[in-house]
Amino acid sequence: MANKKIGFIGCGKMGQAMIAGMLNSQNFTTGQIMVSTSSMATLQEIQKKFGVIGTVDNREVAQYADYIILAVKPAVYPKVISEIKDDVKEDVVIITIAAGVSTHDVENAFGKNMKVIRTMPNTPSLVREGMTAISGSHSVSEEDLKEGVQLFDSFGKTEIIQEELMDAVPAVSGSSPAYAYMFIEALADGAVRDGISRQQAYRMAAQAVLGAAKMVLETNDHPGALKDAVCTPEGATIEAVASLEKNNFRGTILEAMKECTKKSKSLS
Repeated sequence: MANKKIGFIGCGKMGQAMIAGMLNSQNFTTGQIMVSTSSMATLQEIQKKFGVIGTVDNREVAQYADYIILAVKPAVYPKVISEIKDDVKEDVVIITIAAGVSTHDVENAFGKNMKVIRTMPNTPSLVREGMTAISGSHSVSEEDLKEGVQLFDSFGKTEIIQEELMDAVPAVSGSSPAYAYMFIEALADGAVRDGISRQQAYRMAAQAVLGAAKMVLETNDHPGALKDAVCTPEGATIEAVASLEKNNFRGTILEAMKECTKKSKSLS
């Protein structure tokens, strides 16, 4: 995507994580990225942080970008699209990152057929370990989707899925970093209780979770088999696993995911 211009309308935590990941990948330059924000103070902060092109006029982004990423809250989408719909390039690709906003919703707001790529990224994009689910509208070509995947691959991994499954994505990857942070914090608390310093505990717990995730991704072994490999007969690990099972560890996660998906669907 060396010659493509990328526009961000809105730039909160997710938008900033994406920009940081894109620039850190060295696949994009600051001159390829334009950001619009609602306030000059926010814009100056983002420009100081990333060095990208900036404006407080959404129409300028529309006129500039080949790919427009709508990085605003779902409720703001109709207002933003109303502002830019007469200024976008003829072959523009609109990328959404908001839960509950379908490609059909975006096309309706524009009042015509549009190339719309619906995505659900997550904040680890900041460190180039993002996970993004992606699907395209009927107007999106294979080349458009391929370039969309390349954009999100620059700061992590992508999975192309059917759009009707997008409401299930936040529970498994969009929101799940929050659960992982809670798990790491709990592991660190336990280590501190047993005498390990707080900073060492955080590093040890976080590295263990990172390592476990890499084992799943790189070995392609079933997570259950990897768990079994750590559990020696009459060992400490199987005692911990038994305690987790007794206290409904898996069931608690499944229930949390159910609630997350329920909320995501309510936003549609």
